[in-house]
Amino acid sequence: MTISEVGQTRRLLSKVPDVTVWFWIIKILCTTVGESFADWINTSLGVGLNLTALLFTVILAAVLIWQMRLDRYVPFVYWLTVVVLSVTGTLYTDILTDNLSVPLAVSTSVFAVALVVVFGVWFARERTLSIHSIVTLPRELFYWLAVLVTFALGTAVGDWTLEVTGWGPGVSVLLPAGLIVAIVVGWRLGANAVLSFWLAYILTRPLGANLGDWFASPTDEHGLGVGTALTSVIFLAAILVTVIYLTRTRRDVIADPQRSVAPAATDNPLRERIMLGYYAIVAILAGSLLMWAASQPHTAAAGEEDSANPPASVSTTPGSATSHFPAGEIAKFRTITQDTLTKVQAGQQGEAKARIKDLETAWDEDEATLKPMDKSSWTLLDGQIDGALKSVRASKPDTATETRALTTLLTTLG
Repeated sequence: MTISEVGQTRRLLSKVPDVTVWFWIIKILCTTVGESFADWINTSLGVGLNLTALLFTVILAAVLIWQMRLDRYVPFVYWLTVVVLSVTGTLYTDILTDNLSVPLAVSTSVFAVALVVVFGVWFARERTLSIHSIVTLPRELFYWLAVLVTFALGTAVGDWTLEVTGWGPGVSVLLPAGLIVAIVVGWRLGANAVLSFWLAYILTRPLGANLGDWFASPTDEHGLGVGTALTSVIFLAAILVTVIYLTRTRRDVIADPQRSVAPAATDNPLRERIMLGYYAIVAILAGSLLMWAASQPHTAAAGEEDSANPPASVSTTPGSATSHFPAGEIAKFRTITQDTLTKVQAGQQGEAKARIKDLETAWDEDEATLKPMDKSSWTLLDGQIDGALKSVRASKPDTATETRALTTLLTTLG
C-alpha cells in the first residue's frame, strides 16, 4: 500500500466529527441533556442515584462497543455516545458529592489530576492529542476516556462554582459562556488548537448543566420553570434534529483528519506562547471574579439561607406550616426525619445518610403537588430539608448541627 493509499484509508477511518460551529452547538445540547435527564431519572422517577449510575454504566458500555465497532464517524452513534457519557460522568460526580460526601474542591482536584494523567499517557504513547488523529482503536479509547473525565470534571467545577458563589441558574450561565468565547478568540488569534479544543470541551459541561438548571428550575428560583422532564425532551429533540441535518448534509465530516484546526498560521511557536500567556490572564481574571463573588453575601443555593435556623419572621409554630398539606404526606416526612434523628443520635452516620435520602426523594416527588397548595410554607420546608440534608451529608458531620437541623424540621412539620 502506498503512502497515498494509507492517507486515504486514514481519512475514511476518522471516528470524530469536524470541529465546526455545529460540533459545539450539539456538544452543549448533549451536556444540557446530561444534567436534566440524570436529574429526572434520579429524582422525579425516584430510581435513586446509585441505581441510575449503574443503569447508565451498562448503557455506556453497550454504546461504546457499538461506536468502536464502526470504521468511520457516524453522527447518530457518535452523539448518542456523547449523551450517555454526559449523563454517566454527571452521575459519578454526584455520587461522590451526595452519597460519599466528598467535597467538591476535592473531587474537582481528583478529576483534574485524572485528566492530566489520561492526557499524559495518551501523548506518551501516541505523540498527539489531536482529535483529528482518532484513526486507531487505542487513540479512540484514550479519546472516550478523556471525554468521560472531562464530563466528571466539568460537573465538579460547575457545582463547586455555584457552591462558592451562590449564583442563580441564569447568572451561572455567563461565566462558562464567557470563558468559551475567550477561548475561541484565543484560538482564532493563533493559540494552540489542541489546547483550545480541550479547554472549551471541559467548559461546555458546566455551561450545558447551567443551561439545563436554568430551564428546569422554578421561576421563584430565577429559572424558567420548564421542569427536568420537559427540558430533557426539548434538548433531546434539538439534538435529534441537528444529528439528522448533519447526517444528510455531512457538514461535520472531516475532509482530512491530519489537517490543523487552527484558522491562523500553523506551527508558530512564538504566537502560541503569546496566546498561552493570554489564557493565563483569562484564568487569573476568572479566578479573581470567583474570589470576589465568594466574598459577597450570598446563599449557598436557592432556599438555603441558614435553613437549619429559619428567619424569625417566619412562623414555625408546630403544624402551622403544614396545615394546607395532606396529613398523610406530612406524617411520612415526619417519620423519615425522626428516623434520621434517631440514627444520628445513636452515632449511626451511614444509616442516617441513607435514611435522609428517602426524605429527599419523597419531598422531590411531591413538589409538583404540594407547592401549589401553599408556596410560602413549601419554600420554608424546602429550605429546612436542604439544611438537614447538608448537615447530615457534611464531609465532617457535627452531631449538634445535625440534631439542630433535624429538630427544627420536626418542629415545623408538627
